[in-house]
Amino acid sequence: MGNGNISFAFYLTVFKEQNQFQYFSFMILLLVYLSIIFFNAIVLLAVFKEKSLHKPMYFLICCLCINALYGTAGFFPRLLIDFLSDTHKISRQACFTQISVIYTYAVSEYTILTLMAFDRHVAICHPLRYHSIMTPKVTSVCIACAFLYVIFYLSLAIYFLVSIPLCGNEIERLYCSNWSVVRLSCVNTTNKNILGYLVTVTTVFAPASFIIFTYVRILIICQKMSSEHRSKALQTCIPHIVTFVNYSVASFCDVALSRYDLGKYQVVALVFSVEFLVIPPILNPLMYGLSLPDIRKKILCFFSLFKIGLGV
Repeated sequence: MGNGNISFAFYLTVFKEQNQFQYFSFMILLLVYLSIIFFNAIVLLAVFKEKSLHKPMYFLICCLCINALYGTAGFFPRLLIDFLSDTHKISRQACFTQISVIYTYAVSEYTILTLMAFDRHVAICHPLRYHSIMTPKVTSVCIACAFLYVIFYLSLAIYFLVSIPLCGNEIERLYCSNWSVVRLSCVNTTNKNILGYLVTVTTVFAPASFIIFTYVRILIICQKMSSEHRSKALQTCIPHIVTFVNYSVASFCDVALSRYDLGKYQVVALVFSVEFLVIPPILNPLMYGLSLPDIRKKILCFFSLFKIGLGV
């Protein structure tokens, strides 16, 4: 189709065969997006309004909520527009911006979960040294380093992606993704694919391995505790473990299914490919809001004040 001259715009072809359910789908997606905003915002508000929650673990939970709001902002608004639009053209700049936002969110999720695992490891395995290790300064530096780590790898990925000459402009996904654009390349991308796998190993498998190792260590230590202390320790760890498992499964589905043409199962592939952008942002604030007593109390207090304000 040419020598890369059509790469100025892309078409999201999955919207070609929209049917009478497009407005129903739009309303469901809008409700999901508003729910994500509300659930994450209420957890953020609870932590920032309650001084007793100004601790490393809760700040990291806030980072998780902020990341969810950031990542879904790069996905849902564009998706909602596409469901109501007759043309599904996205400019090259907008496509690469969407890739940047979504992949920053995806990698940041693992870095935040890694910091949370480290925080719980110190709190449970070295409780007497926790406050001297996880100081506000150390927490801030860790968050800043995690952010720079993500920006570095994202910059590499976008640099190589922009340099690829493209001979196609049809993307068979609900959003722009790195792999869907690479598949349109006019040239052999083996070297860039190898780089992509190296980035995946360092940004996904390395943090995941550290998280698994950390929680195994925590569980071993918990076995040696009294039942009361064990119960308290697990109460703070279980939401993190559920979040990690949930996000790992969701991101694995996206990575695995994006590499294959599933033919008649394309709809199933599309649903699983967006799971990491939908399920974790909804589940995480619910998990922390319901499982951690300190956050739950503050949220219930908000609703009580709201009812009083309405005179209910």
